[in-house]
Amino acid sequence: MDAFEEEIYEDIAVAGGKVLLFTIDDVVYGIEIRYVDEIIGIEQITVVPKMPAYIKGVINIRGQVVPIISVRTRFGKEEIPYDERTCIVVLELDDGNRAGIIVDRVREVLTVSAASVTETPDVKSVNADRYIKHIIEDRDGIKLLLDCNRLCTER
Repeated sequence: MDAFEEEIYEDIAVAGGKVLLFTIDDVVYGIEIRYVDEIIGIEQITVVPKMPAYIKGVINIRGQVVPIISVRTRFGKEEIPYDERTCIVVLELDDGNRAGIIVDRVREVLTVSAASVTETPDVKSVNADRYIKHIIEDRDGIKLLLDCNRLCTER
């Protein structure tokens, strides 16, 4: 087993082989289930001045202030109005902090085998900001597995 295969095995094994799938436009993204704390509907977001555009503000979840990140803005996509399917996926990151990401639609939890995970192409136009950790290929097509820590913390 080479270093890449070991990394995939560790990532997928730690997540119990489960990935939460969601969509932005027609692209399917995934997050390792180990990072998902909860999924909530869109609620009132308090805007915080002088934050990067992708940080929409903060919300209070059971006494804890959680920053809310728009995945659309983070990926340079046009914002669209929220609807009844838009939601916030609350994540617990490796450093213990929490962040919420706004997604268009949550789809399902998918069990992934290490064999269906491939390396992200090392082409800057494909993964310019290095938010894509791996690519998952299955009978339903390609899904992009995101690096939650980079997505939520890198500026």
